[in-house]
Amino acid sequence: MTHKFSVAPMMDWTDRHCRYFHRLLSKETQLWSEMVTTKAIIYGDKNRLLDFDAAEHPLVLQLGGSEPDEMAQCAKIAQDWGYDEVNINVGCPSDRVQSGSFGACLMQTPEVVAQCVDAMRQVSDIPVSVKSRIGVDDMEHYDELVNFITQVENAGCNNFVIHARKAWLKGLSPKENRTVPPLNYEWVYQIKKDFPHLMIGINGGINSMDSALVHLEKVDSVMLGRVAYHQPYLLSEVDGRIYGKKTDILLREQVLLQFIDYMKKQSEQGVPIRSMTRHILGLYHGQPNARRFKQLLSGKTVELGHLYEWLAFVEESL
Repeated sequence: MTHKFSVAPMMDWTDRHCRYFHRLLSKETQLWSEMVTTKAIIYGDKNRLLDFDAAEHPLVLQLGGSEPDEMAQCAKIAQDWGYDEVNINVGCPSDRVQSGSFGACLMQTPEVVAQCVDAMRQVSDIPVSVKSRIGVDDMEHYDELVNFITQVENAGCNNFVIHARKAWLKGLSPKENRTVPPLNYEWVYQIKKDFPHLMIGINGGINSMDSALVHLEKVDSVMLGRVAYHQPYLLSEVDGRIYGKKTDILLREQVLLQFIDYMKKQSEQGVPIRSMTRHILGLYHGQPNARRFKQLLSGKTVELGHLYEWLAFVEESL
């Protein structure tokens, strides 16, 4: 199936609890893990880093790394773990990522990305994709982006998600790199024209379903990031408006009841309630009493009983 819409990988946000919550709102949206470094997977706690609920499919594991052997090893692990796709992060501009010689700085060495793609495809049958920027630092010319795409495609990658901004590796924080460099959607559109046989996705500054649909007239897929996290109920529109599915949209309260059931089970396994409720603070964004809902879940102690109180409050307010 062609995935037209996805929620971006976001460090410290798109963990398995967040993804389960998002899946309650949309059955079709492609979900992505947080970026996980290859060394963390190879030497760390794989269960903690990689486990997910079966409901999360279709699910992409995003890798941070630049050593072909390590990337290949992790691609095989991703396949064995049941992920649907593995993605190479060529877009993150943080200092920590740069010091590991991966992320956005890899745009300067497309041959390294190509080597990683080739090594990963040799040991794994799941698709390998690349998430990149349109360039970094002094990469001013469209031809440089074309060169990057060409070299990585020649290694066997046919799926690119492009954040339509450059990344400045020095002088801007990761947060500033999400907003300060100007958006250049036209370059991403042009890549699709120049490489019509590739799957080209677009990311960056897209804040509504209306905008997503406009982009889908020019490219194959759209990725939303922070707006999907802070205003998660917009995901309830995806299945109908993006995929044309005739599905009943759940009320916020129905979503909340299903997530409470999930939290009960996770809590019994020792997962702190707050580590799950932090992902649903925006469920009532734009609604009456949205602030009250946030305050309810932002106190020193958060219990499931607070959510039942909220549901009772909503019922009384109707």
